[in-house]
Amino acid sequence: MTTDTATAPAAVAKPKRAAKPGGAARGFWVRQIVSWHWISAAISLFGMIVFAVTGITLNHAGDIAAAPVVQEHTATLPANLLSSLPHEEGRHALPPAVAAWADREFSIRSAGREAEWSADEVYLAMARPGGDAWISIDRATGEVVHEDTWRGWIAYFNDLHKGRNTGITWAWFIDIFAVACVIFCLSGFGLLWLKSAARPATWPLVTAGLIVPLILALLFIH
Repeated sequence: MTTDTATAPAAVAKPKRAAKPGGAARGFWVRQIVSWHWISAAISLFGMIVFAVTGITLNHAGDIAAAPVVQEHTATLPANLLSSLPHEEGRHALPPAVAAWADREFSIRSAGREAEWSADEVYLAMARPGGDAWISIDRATGEVVHEDTWRGWIAYFNDLHKGRNTGITWAWFIDIFAVACVIFCLSGFGLLWLKSAARPATWPLVTAGLIVPLILALLFIH
């Protein structure tokens, strides 16, 4: 007895699609741009939020009520320190002993600051973000007046935004933060360029982002 065995037809292999010219290079640059985009976003995220919010508060500074808190204290410079003050004028730092006494007496930091010396007084300004302070030493009587002004946290963050009275460390931070923001924007532009073919609204929106501020500046800023 003969048994017929059915043979399954062999699977036909589908032809592989040919790789698009330049596809590997495009994929490399997409990965690079995405990496730089998220790295710069991570670095600048919180700083960008702070600078955006303080941009609003600075733009409406006149509409935000502020009640500065002013405190004034007086003391008398010990006679031995008063006699140690040099008889000179111009801009010079306080003598170390006088600076140490003032720091203890008024809880300030006078080291490294230059005071204005005149025949009648020594005046030291100590501006800081969100406020300022000063001390004045009467060279005849030794009376020392210290005044401290605090303008609030909004003024503090506004001064950080402007880099006002913040010192060299914050100035370096602003520079690094600005570079991160530039990388974030340029890498975002690169992603827009690479994905624009699938998103027809890309370039009209980018153009509007450029043209609208330009028109507003030309028409309403004189």
